[in-house]
Amino acid sequence: MRRGEVWWAEFDERRPVVLLSGEDPSGFRAMQVVAPADTDISGLGIEVAVGAKEGLPFDGVLRFVFPLPGFTPCTWLTTLNREDLIERAGAVSTAKLSEIDDALRASEQRAQWTPAAVGRLSEIKDSARRAD
Repeated sequence: MRRGEVWWAEFDERRPVVLLSGEDPSGFRAMQVVAPADTDISGLGIEVAVGAKEGLPFDGVLRFVFPLPGFTPCTWLTTLNREDLIERAGAVSTAKLSEIDDALRASEQRAQWTPAAVGRLSEIKDSARRAD
């Protein structure tokens, strides 16, 4: 079990994750693979695509959301134990792992609200309200 591997993990159901660290006493740092956003999240976060090349039966993303003042984003970053990891699915390439590292670093930087980010968040909220 190594950094960059894609595994199926047991949460409330079986879900894919990418290991972002090797095993240490607290477990593995991992990120859940989720469905791509159905709206543009520019200014709010970054999505790194994963799919068949990485051993998954579907296309998904690792979503990294920028921390903004007064905004608490949902995060898919988690810590797992060896027992949580069910089955190895594959691994990301060295280039993809570098892209993930860059996105993770960007998501850990404190950001400031820009007019574009405020506009995107308003559009996303309005879209979600209309969908309900």
